[in-house]
Amino acid sequence: MSDPVGLSGLMGSGGMIPQRPAASGNPGGADFKATLMKNLSEVNALQQDATRATEDLMTGQRNDIEGVVLATEKADVAFKMLQAMRNQVMDAYDEVKQMRV
Repeated sequence: MSDPVGLSGLMGSGGMIPQRPAASGNPGGADFKATLMKNLSEVNALQQDATRATEDLMTGQRNDIEGVVLATEKADVAFKMLQAMRNQVMDAYDEVKQMRV
């Protein structure tokens, strides 16, 4: 009989749960923290580009209004997407907090 959960090792160890080595994340997938930090830096870069484009337009260093609007809209969409992701994470956290153990 197979033991997929690994409970057969509990009998011989005096009822103690064997300690597993700390998991270093999903070896086949991307690390959540690294992905999140990368996305945050990309949103920050888009925000800075939009600010720089707006400032250049106001000081006369730039003439293309379309480029400024495009940079501003890119930054706005990226920020809204980041905010939606944050809201989803907070909803998941609230759901986990409500779980009974």
